[in-house]
Amino acid sequence: MKRQNLGELELLVMLAVMRLGEDEAYAVSIVDEIRQRTGRSVQRATVYVTLQRLENKGLVSTRLGDPLPERGGKARRYVRIEQPGVLALRDARRTLRSMWGGLEPTLEAS
Repeated sequence: MKRQNLGELELLVMLAVMRLGEDEAYAVSIVDEIRQRTGRSVQRATVYVTLQRLENKGLVSTRLGDPLPERGGKARRYVRIEQPGVLALRDARRTLRSMWGGLEPTLEAS
């Protein structure tokens, strides 16, 4: 299997999806999760573009939910992490741990 390198935003979006679960992960909830956990403001449109890129890579899939009950309510597009996405997250975690390893004393001294 080809190794999937994840950009920072791709990583944040996928981690938010994983935390939310496939029944709660949609663009607005992903934006909120990233903001709550990181303090970063991410535009919904940016999340849509990132999700499309991740879906094209086969790392996530989406499904259209039922329309919201309010008049003219739109259906939400829910996101699910696929097995290649889980593998890409594990690989990213392993890589980052390796790079961070041993740097704590240097970071604390600065």
